[in-house]
Amino acid sequence: MAGEKLPELIELMARLRSPEGCPWDRAQDYDSVKGLLLEEAYEVVDAMSARDFAALEDELGDLLFQVVFYSRLAEEEGRFKFDDVVDRICAKLVRRHPHVFGDVVAKTPEEALRSWNAVKESERREHSKDGTRPPSLLDGIPKTLPSTLEALELGVRAGEAGFDWVNVEDLLDKVEEEVREIRRELKFGQEKEPDSDHSHLEGGKIKEEVGDLMFSVANLARYIRSDPESCLRSANQKFKRRFQSLEAEVMRRGKKVRECSSEELESIWREVKLQEAP
Repeated sequence: MAGEKLPELIELMARLRSPEGCPWDRAQDYDSVKGLLLEEAYEVVDAMSARDFAALEDELGDLLFQVVFYSRLAEEEGRFKFDDVVDRICAKLVRRHPHVFGDVVAKTPEEALRSWNAVKESERREHSKDGTRPPSLLDGIPKTLPSTLEALELGVRAGEAGFDWVNVEDLLDKVEEEVREIRRELKFGQEKEPDSDHSHLEGGKIKEEVGDLMFSVANLARYIRSDPESCLRSANQKFKRRFQSLEAEVMRRGKKVRECSSEELESIWREVKLQEAP
């Protein structure tokens, strides 16, 4: 039966936190394991992206252990138990799927998403009734999200309300507009301080324009049915792989990267890219 091993994990966690358990596990609290939770989540993403299913099986276990760990901390304080966590997510899934468990009809993924978002919006309105200000569509976005994912979620929320680019071409125009703004600010700074040490690059306006560009690009990822964090992580890995190939070629030539001219490095970089080309 699916899930029959879960009580074993919960009991194991209780043992680790007991007086006869592990001193390290007993010393942890909500804050000290936050980094581990984030690390395990990213390792799941890495394994999934690589389609390494042996690693994915392992990393999902590590991530599940973090959920059990937090639940155990709360249980020790009399706040809630792991079963309460399961009850709450089950209730939420039923509530947010009226097109499955209710009378709402959804025949396509898009209709199902609209149904889900309608329930979420109703929940946000209910939770924001604190009397201090009107509810906002942007309420409830976690402050600890990576900035790229926060930008994505802001765009998603606004788009759900109809405040969005009409098509991807309009969004690309916005990206190009932001690049032009950056070029304009750079040119203005160079004309204003032609002999400076590039301190004009540290100004608030140029940083604002770079932020606008990154926000637009983050939402460009949304239009290709991806997310900016995954896109950037893939680009990071590609750059790392290519740069290490460049290092290997430079070493084969008996040199170090710092000893090469920019022209030589650019030539090797092009060769590396050609070797990867399909």
